[in-house]
Amino acid sequence: MQKTELPVAREGYPFILFCALATLALAVLGWAVPTLVCLLLTGFVLYFFRDPARILPEQPDAIVCPADGKVIVVDEIDDRRFLHARVRKISIFMNVFNVHVNRIPLTGTVEHVALSPGKFYSADKDKAVLHNEFCALTLITPNQHRYAVVQIAGLIARRIVCRAEAGDRVLSGERFGLIRFGSRVDLYLPLAAQITVKVGDKVRAGETVLGSLAAAPDADAKGSIA
Repeated sequence: MQKTELPVAREGYPFILFCALATLALAVLGWAVPTLVCLLLTGFVLYFFRDPARILPEQPDAIVCPADGKVIVVDEIDDRRFLHARVRKISIFMNVFNVHVNRIPLTGTVEHVALSPGKFYSADKDKAVLHNEFCALTLITPNQHRYAVVQIAGLIARRIVCRAEAGDRVLSGERFGLIRFGSRVDLYLPLAAQITVKVGDKVRAGETVLGSLAAAPDADAKGSIA
């Protein structure tokens, strides 16, 4: 797993540098208004790719929020795409002003990473789940619970970054990727998970506790491995 240590995600460096150079070039040419516009754009891009440190919850069985934004779905569904089981699903919508660095919800090992190209509907719409480009991580915890984290591109987002690879051992709250310029993250959890957030809640990656998953898996619960 590649790690990010700076307060700005490295994926943003080319965008920030390009905008800064454009601002400098316009300033040298003496074009005041375009220079101001580019300066504001540079500031926005720098703000978008910010990667602040977060204080992880101390609760050992906590399900740590994978993304900043607003909870738009809390439901129990039959998942036929990732875990192929009855699961609890949480969806978080990120607008362009949210931090877009994504974090691991539960310590575990990455079993599979699947990147699927697709369309770019608004990420807060239901059809985005079925048709938009996505990257899905399937993981298994030390207690044999399987869960999935799915990064979904949005209307403006055109690039999903996922640093995790199959076989990686990842820790709760660890950074694993980001989505550029507006998007959504869906979390698929076993039925043993106890969810404490609700639709409409504002959440922060790496800090907000979405619920808990007991240390000992229920052998009869679907969505976990006996």
